[in-house]
Amino acid sequence: MNKNDHPQRRDIYADITNQLISAIEAKPGQPSLPWRTTGALHMPVNVFTGNPYNGINVVSLWVAASLKDYATPVWGTYRQWSEKGAQVRKGEKSSLVVFYKEYDTDPDPEDESDTGKRRVARASYVFNAGQVDGYIAPEPPPLLGPVERIARADAFVTATKADIRHGGERAYYSPVSDHIQMPDEGLFIGTRTMTRSESYYSTLVHELIHWSGGKPRLAREVGGRFGSAGYAAEELVAEIGAAFLCCELGITQELRADHAQYLANWLQLLKDDSKAIFTAAARASEAAIFLKGLARG
Repeated sequence: MNKNDHPQRRDIYADITNQLISAIEAKPGQPSLPWRTTGALHMPVNVFTGNPYNGINVVSLWVAASLKDYATPVWGTYRQWSEKGAQVRKGEKSSLVVFYKEYDTDPDPEDESDTGKRRVARASYVFNAGQVDGYIAPEPPPLLGPVERIARADAFVTATKADIRHGGERAYYSPVSDHIQMPDEGLFIGTRTMTRSESYYSTLVHELIHWSGGKPRLAREVGGRFGSAGYAAEELVAEIGAAFLCCELGITQELRADHAQYLANWLQLLKDDSKAIFTAAARASEAAIFLKGLARG
């Protein structure tokens, strides 16, 4: 067999990019963070009934928790907190929720499906556990400990010499301090499609792609306001680049829906630019090659 008889070498970058485009066009569901967080990303519940809020109230209370950095997703009215032996602090501002009260009336004689049941919207005002005194929140579940190591990925990350710090509940790259911030390893819980280790390392290589664009290195425009086209473009670069590296480092063996779900959040912002995904893929390839070059020394 001569060299012309060998099957053509697979272009993993092109394959992954094409799969990403197909998956995005399929409109996948929303992704979830692969680590535990408190407050804003937990379902809000009522302190008196223990029941979760639903509908628009979930969104409303998430926004309130995010703006005020409330760490506990427990809410209640002034009276409910009082009945639990807690006191809303003076000057605290309430958050609005809506509930529906049912009542009976005479059915419409011209509508056979009318049972006479009616609902009317009522406003209620609630306070978060972070706004009261005398409430002891349940202890959070203990951290799970370090993730199982993936030796090849560890060696790759170490060779980049990136400043990587652990703590808190956010994962991000800071251009100002030129460091990567990761949540504590013990917060990583995995997802339906990822083990804890895959969750941790896929998050880390995503942030390494961002780090590669810092001014001392490839000097991409890695900042930008959340929701802006610049922010969206860099997120596309980072997630495609993470997909490349996850395959090459053995973090995951094939493209998962998680990557496409994440990308779908930002693709809408770039819908006016039909070449945005291709430009992002090129930048992602450049970033992955740069990082692999550091790893080779």
